[in-house]
Amino acid sequence: MDIRLNGRNALITGGSLGIGFAIAERFAKSGGNVAIVARRRDALEQARDAILENAKPENAGANVVAISADITRADECERAVAEAKDALGSIDILVNNAGSSQKGPFEEITDEIWQADLDIKLFAAIRFSRLVLRDMKERKWGRIINVLNSGAKAPPAEGAPTAVTRAAGLAMTKAMAGEFAPHNVLVNSLHVGRIKSDQWVRRADGQDRDLDELYAEMGKIIPLGRVGEAEEFANIACFLASDAGSYITGTAINVDGGLTPVT
Repeated sequence: MDIRLNGRNALITGGSLGIGFAIAERFAKSGGNVAIVARRRDALEQARDAILENAKPENAGANVVAISADITRADECERAVAEAKDALGSIDILVNNAGSSQKGPFEEITDEIWQADLDIKLFAAIRFSRLVLRDMKERKWGRIINVLNSGAKAPPAEGAPTAVTRAAGLAMTKAMAGEFAPHNVLVNSLHVGRIKSDQWVRRADGQDRDLDELYAEMGKIIPLGRVGEAEEFANIACFLASDAGSYITGTAINVDGGLTPVT
């Protein structure tokens, strides 16, 4: 099946590295235009150049813009969407991907840690969604994909605050899907298990470990026997964002090699 996003405009938060970068690259290769949003200007510019280069020859005319913003702030979310619309036009596809894995003993999690986690993972998704929904509803076409994790369905011990914030993102996905289905705005969530990404590279460096050995060890508890590739995650996102996924909304899809015990 040839999945295409010809002429569609996508905004992807956390789009400079890892899963967000892979999704942006896949969208561009599939004919879409992409705005990637993250904090670090240098990483964004490198990602933009790489996406443009890798999109050839499938989409030599890809328009990829890099927008540096602190999405924990409401005004910065508004600016990011405004810049994306100025560069691309109305946003057809929103991927709320930004976030990191923050967890620890519940009694040690301060109010400041809770608030920071809620700001980047939940409130940013709320704000970006509000900012793009009006245009989507008017055009009777839209896609919102919330990138969550397996803890949203099966919270582990010491999984807060991330598991709690991601569970809220799952509830938001379900609520939005029902409300906006009559407008042909489809809202789904994709749940990360163990996917190769920058966070595991940093962990390997911090532990002075070989990255391949770390991935091999992680893969032992996964039914498929290996850690997933970011490109495999991006393929599912591209399907949901396309016309091929036109009858799917309110779903919460595990992209985890069978790891999560809850479907």
